[in-house]
Parts: sequence; C-alpha cells; structure tokens
Amino acid sequence: TARRSVSAEVYGAWNQQKPFVPPKHPKTPDQEKRLKEILSKPQLIVFESLDEKDKDVILLAMEKCSFQRYERIIQQGDDGDCLYVVEEGLVECKVLQNGVEQVVKTCTRGDVFGELALLYNCPRAASVDAKRECTVWRLDRETFNHVAKDAALKRNVKHDAFLRKVSLFASLNDHQRAQIADSLKAERVQQDDIVVRQGEEGDKFYIVEEGTLVALKSVNNGPAKQMMQFSAGDYFGELAMLKDQPRAATIKVTSDHATILSMDRDTFKRLLGPLEHLMSSRSSMYSEEPKSQKPVSGAHKKATANSDDED
Repeated sequence: TARRSVSAEVYGAWNQQKPFVPPKHPKTPDQEKRLKEILSKPQLIVFESLDEKDKDVILLAMEKCSFQRYERIIQQGDDGDCLYVVEEGLVECKVLQNGVEQVVKTCTRGDVFGELALLYNCPRAASVDAKRECTVWRLDRETFNHVAKDAALKRNVKHDAFLRKVSLFASLNDHQRAQIADSLKAERVQQDDIVVRQGEEGDKFYIVEEGTLVALKSVNNGPAKQMMQFSAGDYFGELAMLKDQPRAATIKVTSDHATILSMDRDTFKRLLGPLEHLMSSRSSMYSEEPKSQKPVSGAHKKATANSDDED
C-alpha cells in the first residue's frame, strides 16, 4: 500500500496556527530514570537523532498507560494518533491475512510500536494486543510531529530509497521495506577496520551504504586470500544468521571510510523471514576454497552475487 503524503494546513487571518505547547505529565525521579534508560536504547531509532533538550521534551510529554491481558491497544486500519514505548510486559502485533490475524512481531521492554502511522500519515498497518498485563508510555502525534518526526522521517526516507536499490528487497512491499528501514542502524567504520572476523559468532547482518570492503578467507590456517569485494548495495553476514554457524570470512574496510547499515539477529529473523529461501538458495554457491576473481565495480555488481561468497 502506498504511503499517503502529509497534508499541509492552510493558515490565514481566520485560521491562525497556534504555537505548539507540548503536554507535560509529571513523573517521579524513578520513572524519569527508567524512561531515560529506555529512550537511550539503540533500538529506539525513531529517537536517536534527537538532542538531549528534545529528549527531555519527549520524556515529559509521555503519558503512562496500563493495559490488561488480551486488551486491544491498536486496531489495524484506524488512524494513528500516538505511538507507544513498552516499559513492562509483552505485546503482539497482528496483521489480517486472508481473514485471519497473524502475529508478525512481538514487543517487549524498550520496544516502540505505532510509529509508522505517525511517520507516514497512514492508517495503522497492524493491530496490537497486550499478550499479558503491560505498562507503556504513550506519546501523542502532535508532540511527535513537532519534535521527532522530521529527524526520523529523513533518516527512514533515506534508508528506504537506498533499500529500493538492493535487489534482495525487490519483492518486498512498501510496509515491509519501511519496517526494515526503521530497524537499521548506521555504523561508521574506517580503513582497515575489521567488521566481522572469520570463525567468530555472528550476531548482525550488514548492508553497505557507502565505501568498499573485502572478504578475506583462510583455509587450513593458511594465509588469508581475498574472496569478494563489497560496495554500496551489497550485503553480508546472512549465512551466520540463517545457519547459526561461525563467520565464514573476515570482512575488512578498504576505502578511507565506509558506512554500513546493521540489523541484529532477532530483527533479521523477524523481518527477513520471507527472504530466507532466497538467501538460502544462493548460499549453495559458496565455495570453501578461495578463488581468484576480477575486481568488479560497484556500478555493475549485483548485491545478490556477493552474499553467496561470504558471511
């Protein structure tokens, strides 16, 4: 479903735009401390671009809400007027498919839900139920729009535009791709940095946004040989996620610097499940023996050709 654009208000002498005054819900020192810890968590990407002053406004505007077990918090198709951050408990996000609600995501302490409807001014994409009694913090649409939306939307639009160019995600719809864009965390690395090391446990999946990296593989403790080169739009790290096996190669930065987008294991399993067959089918092309390969320019290299040779 295509996202709706944000409608612009027309203001005149008869319709004056009122100055924004964020709501203030007093909190105990203990509540403030817990909320600050939650808002500082890296998975709350929707707030990561905010400075401390803006975070304080968000914190004060959040209203504490409690829901009983099995209580519906959000109804799919409704207009979105707020987002929620889970403090305690467990909630399930469900999408209606062929007349049956299917659980597509679960949220626990520190997770945010309901933000996509605010970011893209679209109806709720899923229903949300309390799996058990839970406590959440509610942030209203107006405060979100004035304080957090611009920064979060710019980042997500940038990531979404980039993901459209990654062939792995070609089969996904707008909502699926938006969820992925919202979950990615940008990491800046420098020349000669080691992103993953052969033999180590893998807990992240990576997409190259900018720069170049190479895959180096050692066989029988021999010298490492270059297996593959990665540039913008390429991805690596999926085999360790899919097969729960150690990293098959070392990934090293070769450009002056590089920007990589990372996704943790749990998010990878949850959001990229529909693509598992695609990634698994290509993994059979992986060779245990390093083989020479001519350098391939990023302009012509397909992302799908790279992940088979490295993880």
